[in-house]
Amino acid sequence: MDGTLTQTNQLIYDSFNHVAEKYINKRLSEKEIIALFGPPEKEAVENMIGSDHIESAMNDYYSFYHERHNTLASLYPGIIEILEFLKSKKVIIGLFTGKGRRTTDITLEQFGIKKYFDVTMTGDDVEIFKPSGDGIIKIIRKFSLKPAEVLMVGDSIADFKASREAEVEIASVVWDSYSKHDVMQLSSDYFFHNVSEFYEWLKRIYA
Repeated sequence: MDGTLTQTNQLIYDSFNHVAEKYINKRLSEKEIIALFGPPEKEAVENMIGSDHIESAMNDYYSFYHERHNTLASLYPGIIEILEFLKSKKVIIGLFTGKGRRTTDITLEQFGIKKYFDVTMTGDDVEIFKPSGDGIIKIIRKFSLKPAEVLMVGDSIADFKASREAEVEIASVVWDSYSKHDVMQLSSDYFFHNVSEFYEWLKRIYA
């Protein structure tokens, strides 16, 4: 989701810092926040501030995320067209994100894109967080697919590792990757630098 479908990185950074400033009187760098990524927000925030005030902190996190969503987040131009195109071709679309269920649903509903996904798999729905491929494997099993029938689309090293564990191909997209340089060093099956380039490729595949 983040950095692939949605331009939400700044919203995430600001949501973490909203909590950090209130509970540990500190503002984190983007690098420090990225280092927390992997588990869903609750686990990440607990790793940041400790467990004493975690319920209150999460209420603050969710409130900030929801209230600032429309000013700090956006869909990448062309994403709706891609989703519409894939649905017209009867392609099964699964969303696999490390985000928790609550923030995932906020973003899906705010952007009106929930209807495009046949399944959404969040960090709250897996036993092992990214970079594990657990979420991809669950989606494969849900639809009785073969790994060769699946393409993972993601922007991070964790997405690459998850795809390899699940034995599916990956298209690494770097139109807003926070680790673009590192992602470009990977042996991904495909690379796409902008949304329109990816869309043109899909149209050739499904011509």
